[in-house]
Order: sequence, then C-alpha cells, then structure tokens
Amino acid sequence: MGNGAKAAQKRERNAKKAGGDAKSQLKVNEAAKSIQCTICKQTFLGTANATLLTQHAENKHSKTIAECFPGKA
Repeated sequence: MGNGAKAAQKRERNAKKAGGDAKSQLKVNEAAKSIQCTICKQTFLGTANATLLTQHAENKHSKTIAECFPGKA
C-alpha cells in the first residue's frame, strides 16, 4: 500500500468524522458587518479598528473618522 492510498483512506475517515457537509461562513460574515460609513454606505466588520476606519475616511473621502463614522472616533 503506497502513501497515496493512505492519504485517501485518511481523507475518507476524516470526512466521516466531520459529519459530511461543509458549512459556509458567508451569512455569518455579512451579519457581522455592523459598522457603516455614513457617506458611501460601505460596511465594515464590527471588529474593525480605528486605524482601518481612519484610512477609509481620509483616503476615500478626505474627511475625518468622526464625519464618516459618528460614535467611532
């Protein structure tokens, strides 16, 4: 038995152990986008830090973080 057969058997065992279908994170990720720019309405994950929001405000709109994201400054 070569290594290829061992790998195939291991994949089969892991698939049975995992319970089958893979779950998608897309719906969860969309729900987590809780920060929205008031100017362009682009959404950001709730875990976005102030640096990312500041970069967006300055580079895209030439404004401050307080103007784009009230309450996040």
